[in-house]
Amino acid sequence: MLDVASPALLDVNHVSQVFSKGSGEAGAPVLDDVSLTLRAGEIVGMLGRSGCGKSTLLRIVSGLTRPSKGAVTIAGKPVTGPADDVAMVFQSFALFPWLNVLDNVEIGPRALGVDLIETRKRALKAIDTIGLDGFESAYPKELSGGMRQRVGFARALVVQPKILLMDEPFSALDVLTAETLRTDLLDLWHEGRIAIKSILMVTHNIEEAVLMCDRIIVLASNPGRIAAEIAVSLPHPRDRLDPEFRNLVEKIYALMTQRPEPKPMPTGVTGPNLGIPLPRVSTNSIAGMLEEIAAPPYNGQADLPHLADSLQLEVDDLFPIGETLQLLKLVEFADADIKLTALGKRFVDMDVDQRKKLIGEQMLANIPLAAHIKRVLDERPSHRAPATRFREELEDFMSEDYAERTLRTIITLGRYGELFAYDENAQAFSYEDPT
Repeated sequence: MLDVASPALLDVNHVSQVFSKGSGEAGAPVLDDVSLTLRAGEIVGMLGRSGCGKSTLLRIVSGLTRPSKGAVTIAGKPVTGPADDVAMVFQSFALFPWLNVLDNVEIGPRALGVDLIETRKRALKAIDTIGLDGFESAYPKELSGGMRQRVGFARALVVQPKILLMDEPFSALDVLTAETLRTDLLDLWHEGRIAIKSILMVTHNIEEAVLMCDRIIVLASNPGRIAAEIAVSLPHPRDRLDPEFRNLVEKIYALMTQRPEPKPMPTGVTGPNLGIPLPRVSTNSIAGMLEEIAAPPYNGQADLPHLADSLQLEVDDLFPIGETLQLLKLVEFADADIKLTALGKRFVDMDVDQRKKLIGEQMLANIPLAAHIKRVLDERPSHRAPATRFREELEDFMSEDYAERTLRTIITLGRYGELFAYDENAQAFSYEDPT
């Protein structure tokens, strides 16, 4: 039960994070002025596109990473190193393969210096609570993915943390296993069978966030910052088919499809505005999504949650494709719907060569980096240019990771659209295919 009268259990106060480049210079910010609170009795989820800094923020809360600016306090105590009052469940199971279930669960209390008798008592209780009683002597290789993740939960519970941090804990599991584990965790939480006071989780699954959380924080990207905070007041257990549930899911989809304006030119930087980060996408996924939307039952306009289900895509897979299509003017978003433009409809009816030409034309018209690379190649007698030149220019606008991702996408799309070739060995753009 949420205790609104109590002081915040967790206080993230104006946190920013900048990682250094390989050269030692400060890179583009990963997180910018993030503030949030977590009170006893609530589950808070963080949603955002891949690369928005969700996991970085979780590591800062845990004390595994120090923020460049700002501060974090847990139960009134500043977090200056690995926090005593938190435990984390990771996406990967992160178990020691040479230890059995009981030994894996006992690792935490042993490291904290807890008495051996108390450690064994806590471990057996955690194993029983999480539904693994009888598997104490089993090794990770003998367990299914769902059971291994249950060991991860037991290992977190045994240290008796105030806050449980979860970094996409269900994403590596199959659909049915993930649903069972989610339901079991919620039952333990609402029945008061686990001593944890609050849960802060990172997820890329919008329905999962609405199903589990009392509040949802949506992070924008490049740099990561809070774009919205949404209260979820639906009673538990929640029904995915409930109209209110569906409406909230669609509201969040609509919110997350809003593309930010390109970043302004940094002071002292001249030339084209390259502040449009591009996600990693394949040309097959671009064509496949356009064809799916064009076909029945969508006939040119699809509800995003339904499209995600039919394509079996999570947010981190669906949005990058849709965002790239939007940038190329082949689709447009309207609330939680994605709709083919006239150009998108033409693309579906084209043959391969026509499609390639259209993508090339749309890149030059709508992606400044593509036009910039082609202009540089045109101006040079050799019609060659090193990738490092463009990577460094991108880093004036975005982090190294985003710059590399953007450059790889331009290479993929540029090859498909026959704008330029790229020699992977020489790390150079040109107009001639490398031999």
